[in-house]
Amino acid sequence: MAEAEPQFLQVGAGAPGDASGRRIAYLADPGKPGKTPGVMWLSGLKSEMTSTKASVLAAWAAEHGHPCTRFDYSGHGQSPGQFEDGTIGAWLEEALAVFKQITQGPQILVGSSMGGYIALLVLRALMRDAPAEAARIKGLLLIAPAWDMTERLMWARFSESAKRDILEKGVFQRPSKYGDGDYAISRRLIEEGRNHLIGDAPFDPGRPIHVLHGLLDPDVPWEHTLDLVAHLSGDHVQVSAVPDGEHRLSRPEDLDLMIRALEGLAGVSYAK
Repeated sequence: MAEAEPQFLQVGAGAPGDASGRRIAYLADPGKPGKTPGVMWLSGLKSEMTSTKASVLAAWAAEHGHPCTRFDYSGHGQSPGQFEDGTIGAWLEEALAVFKQITQGPQILVGSSMGGYIALLVLRALMRDAPAEAARIKGLLLIAPAWDMTERLMWARFSESAKRDILEKGVFQRPSKYGDGDYAISRRLIEEGRNHLIGDAPFDPGRPIHVLHGLLDPDVPWEHTLDLVAHLSGDHVQVSAVPDGEHRLSRPEDLDLMIRALEGLAGVSYAK
């Protein structure tokens, strides 16, 4: 099934292309009238809203009449901008704008890798600044969530030469395992990311969270999810380990697990 043409949302006060103003591509299916909850997809780093998992999620929503919203961060997919200009703060601002301006009614946030981290930051920001908006988030489905990514998974694990490149040259070209070219990890990404750390303080999400994580994940170690569970208070978290799963969890059996977990959070069952 061909993807629809995206719409665009202006985020920030600046002109398109300015750091303070970005034009964000999104796809929004309103679903059937009265059908809830909606689902909002948050992609991983250098991924996009038409990836395998996002498309499977959208197909499930379309088949059963649930609203579905997807978007590309600036510098990703169909959104203009340079990837290396992006920051956690900018991508969080974009996710918040999409949630508040495009989605309606109860929602489940589904985030993969960095998208899982952004989903947690969206929830935390709304709980702090807009409780009525936060109340619309009924649950989170996190796939190998790369929380505190820039500090715990990048800076802390980088070699001394990589850190030197970042500090002296302003960028480190990080090789990718996925055939999509090097990742330009900028000094700005690392330093700005320190403003958005979940850190070690307990955080009560106040709603169900289901985490899926492959035990063979080389990018976001399984122990990273165990640390997250230790930080999330309130006994809201369920974790499903995939013994032979790697980072992307995009095999048919992984996608089936994702949909089953989503249906559990949504309180529905469409099993045939």
